[in-house]
Amino acid sequence: MGAKKSVIEIRGARVNNLKNIDVDIPRGALVVITGLSGSGKSSLAFDTLFAEANRRYVESLSSYARNFLDGFDKPDVDAIRNLSPAISIDQKSVSRSPRSTVGTMTEVYDYLRILYAKLGVPHCPLCGKVLSRKSVREILDEILAIPESIPLMFLAESTQLVGRTEKEALGMINAWGYVRVRFHGEIIALAEALERASAVESSAIGIVIDRLILDLGRPDKERIIDDIQTAFRVGQGTFVLRLNGMGEEHVYNAEYRCETCDIHLPEFTPSHFSFNNPEGACERCAGLGVTLEFDPSLVVPNKNLSLSEGAIRPWSKMNSDRHARSGPMQFLRDCAKRERFSLDTPLAKLSTKHFDTILYGEKNKNQHCFPGVIALLEQKYRETKSDHLRVEIETYMQVKLCPLCLGQRLKQSSLAVKIDGRSINDLVRQSTENFLALLKPLRETLLRTGEKGMIDPLFREMQTRLAAVEKVGLGYLELARGADTLSGGEAQRIRLSVQMKSGLSGIIYVLDEPSVGLHSRDTERLIHALEDLRTANNSLVIVEHDVAIMKHADYIIDMGPGAGTEGGEVIFAGTPEKLLRSKLLTGEYLSGKRKVSLKEKKRKVGSDAITITGASEHNLKQIDVKIPLGVLVAVSGVSGSGKSSLVHGILSRALSKHFYHAKAVPGAHKKMEGLSNIDKVITVTQDPIGRTPRSNAATYTGVFSLIRDLFAATAEAGREKYSASHFSFNMRGGRCETCQGGGLKKIEMYLLPDVYVPCEVCRGTRYNQKTLAIEYRGENIASVLRMTVTEARSFFLDQPMIEEKLRVLEEVGLGYLVLGQSATNLSGGEAQRIKLATELARKSTGKTLYILDEPTIGLHFEDVRRLLEVLEALVDKGNTVLVVEHNLDVITSADWVLELGPEGGERGGELIYAGPPEKLKNCKRSFTAQYL
Repeated sequence: MGAKKSVIEIRGARVNNLKNIDVDIPRGALVVITGLSGSGKSSLAFDTLFAEANRRYVESLSSYARNFLDGFDKPDVDAIRNLSPAISIDQKSVSRSPRSTVGTMTEVYDYLRILYAKLGVPHCPLCGKVLSRKSVREILDEILAIPESIPLMFLAESTQLVGRTEKEALGMINAWGYVRVRFHGEIIALAEALERASAVESSAIGIVIDRLILDLGRPDKERIIDDIQTAFRVGQGTFVLRLNGMGEEHVYNAEYRCETCDIHLPEFTPSHFSFNNPEGACERCAGLGVTLEFDPSLVVPNKNLSLSEGAIRPWSKMNSDRHARSGPMQFLRDCAKRERFSLDTPLAKLSTKHFDTILYGEKNKNQHCFPGVIALLEQKYRETKSDHLRVEIETYMQVKLCPLCLGQRLKQSSLAVKIDGRSINDLVRQSTENFLALLKPLRETLLRTGEKGMIDPLFREMQTRLAAVEKVGLGYLELARGADTLSGGEAQRIRLSVQMKSGLSGIIYVLDEPSVGLHSRDTERLIHALEDLRTANNSLVIVEHDVAIMKHADYIIDMGPGAGTEGGEVIFAGTPEKLLRSKLLTGEYLSGKRKVSLKEKKRKVGSDAITITGASEHNLKQIDVKIPLGVLVAVSGVSGSGKSSLVHGILSRALSKHFYHAKAVPGAHKKMEGLSNIDKVITVTQDPIGRTPRSNAATYTGVFSLIRDLFAATAEAGREKYSASHFSFNMRGGRCETCQGGGLKKIEMYLLPDVYVPCEVCRGTRYNQKTLAIEYRGENIASVLRMTVTEARSFFLDQPMIEEKLRVLEEVGLGYLVLGQSATNLSGGEAQRIKLATELARKSTGKTLYILDEPTIGLHFEDVRRLLEVLEALVDKGNTVLVVEHNLDVITSADWVLELGPEGGERGGELIYAGPPEKLKNCKRSFTAQYL
């Protein structure tokens, strides 16, 4: 190492809530930054260390490039020394586009496309027979193998002559300058053919391109190649080589042809296998594998209404007048007269034929016939310019599997290209570990036919990438899995796997809780992956709460002592061993002196339950599951064992459909019983609470409207006649009009992600000067939005409704959150806890089922303890709480555990344990048992 100091020195960091701290982070080590939620971990790792490394990199670019990369301000820190380039891998910045798949994110799919384009064997998409073609070079070699002194003749039939009379056709051949033709089966001079020609439509006339006799001593290769190319051009890709002496004929094709089905396919390139390229994407779904189709049950939800009573829901909402003399209703009225049905009969009483006519249109297609309700809606959907109307129409549509490609995303011709009998789709439908096992036999099959020089590099690249994906514990993921269906933790670990194979050295990797969503068994694999990066001489700085990762760290920095303004200091920095011996909160939890859950007695499981029979969604193996009610139930199992399929795919969707008529279709199962034992379901997932910077914790929980009412009630606002809506940054009047209340201006970048910069007029406060002049107890509306939850709670202590909503946010561990922090910057765990707090602030009925997806993500032991108290309080009121969870503390404090497994993917999907957690230890097949 020599000159390069072995620590990164951070001096005087004051970003967000950091209190002017000095920290030394060892280089080439695995460093964990831990602490309570909101204690300043991310501020140190991402907003100070990574931001400064990134800024220095941007400074090194040319000034022209820097123009496009605005907003990399220097973090508020006095100095950072010995910094090397940094790469941040977090959970937010992964593209969530449905056009990305695990295959494209890991680049394995790109290699597969090259493999199929170069070595795939095209088949006819209709009859399935193997198609072949020859290149000019191969045809030349075949011709040179013909014995000497045999006369050769090149014949081609032009498609331009089709449908013309014999006289016209021969006239055209004459104009092209050819002198011999095959006419009615014999070869004759063109002049003779013209004499015999009649005015009837010509049958196939062959044009003689050239005649020659081979001299193998000095073959005229130039002439033969020229003949082949000309014959292909005249014959549109097909010509006949006739050996005069033997009367033999050989047909050659320039492209793949199936004569029986009359199909010709082009030469395949890698873009023919890309579903993001028009050459390869299925025409119907444009490569997404799914289409938006109108669902008749949403268009006509109530069949007891008649057409005149507004049975067609979208029309009754969009068109005001049902008795108008023009428009769709008039169409329908005319149709009803012709087809003889009444607009006043309830739809349930109409015949199936009439009902189909209303939805899909009349059978006799003249220009006055009725095209059908669905066709008219489709037309409106295509033609409308209004986003609002488009969203409105989409509520009557369902996402369905594309009927043409059946979810395979590619054109039929591309799917008909096979290697070893498998199409490219058959390979990407495999899980990563199965695909890895397939690579070796596949490579051996290909080596028998193709050249080693091309096959080896492709397989080597795929091998390293897939091995890296398996190493970070994602062996159960299919390569075809869409990026929009991955959890934050999965997406982050895919990016980690891509970094692992990049082979860089001397880099600082900043990671945000890579263990999210991992079972303890998979965490061990992840630790090995991280240690590999460290061995390659990189530094890892990880924000993490997982016990196993903390114990494997070389160095731990504990932030605290509290959250928000009470945090921001380094309360410990040293080895894990030293932390275990310390009196600190984190140390006592690590050493086991303190326990997260001190629940003495488990609740008795009663007879009320929800039973799911024959669950077979994704990898579930026809399982029957009984979920007891009125207790805390944990669903555990290794990653990919089928927990989400069961809880979200089947249970949550079926309940939403049952209680709220939601349109999502529940996953495959036979039946579900016991729904009468609950009266509502609340599912809290990690989806972001808002897609725009305009939504934040205050607007989502509803506390902001209460705060606006307070401001509107001040004497000053009364004098100005300002209502509560004047204090909304989404309404005209009070907001700053330059940024329209966004506080930021979006600068659209060509080919780069959009950049947001603070608005220069309101300086990011979102409001105009007049609104900011109105104060409540000396604070204006913008400074209230800048308070943390804890600060705001003490500020509004005498306002019980506001105080209660803020108290719940504090209970779920979000006391540090700034009220106006935009929803796009929240982590998945934070968004989930904001939703949870919103639900908790509502009055519970005592028969509610709460479904939570890993609520402990991003929580320190102390915060997990608080969260468990909140959940236990819910159950004490008679509600049921169902958590999908890997956190062993939560599993041990549950009243009932359902474990799925034993492995992930294909080898999972069975229910291997159901019962109280203390007996789980004896379950031999359970991986969780080994860690309890």
